Amino acid sequence: MNVVDVMTSEPTTISAEATLRDALNLMNEHHIMHLPVLSKRKHLIGIISDRDCRQALNSPYILRERWQDEELLDKLDVRSFMTAAPIIVEPDAPATEATRLMLTHTIGCLPVMRAETLVGIITRSDILVAFMKMSEKIDALTLLNQSIDHID
Repeated sequence: MNVVDVMTSEPTTISAEATLRDALNLMNEHHIMHLPVLSKRKHLIGIISDRDCRQALNSPYILRERWQDEELLDKLDVRSFMTAAPIIVEPDAPATEATRLMLTHTIGCLPVMRAETLVGIITRSDILVAFMKMSEKIDALTLLNQSIDHID
């Protein structure tokens, strides 16, 4: 099984100039936790997660009032809290390689790139769904084999 078999194609993206509020709204609207960040020329330049957004709002180093959080939502741009130059994977790479990269680097997703083009995103959830489907197929084959053995 390759990355292309389990990835999410045409992921929701965001521009580096968008605000923290824009990022949170997109994540909420699409029920996602990661957004690839694109330059004006549509090149991948970073990635942000829901955790990055929470940390941007809840920095333990800055004491502020709630109304200041509202102001931050509109003034803080994505570029200032994204992870630049994220680790990527190619669509033809084995899904196990994507899993290894995520585990090794303690990250929840990988942008999927074909040359300079973003073609998808693979997340922990995608891998768990793939694992679940494979497990169900194995269980079904096991039951079928047991039925065949019982007939003999």
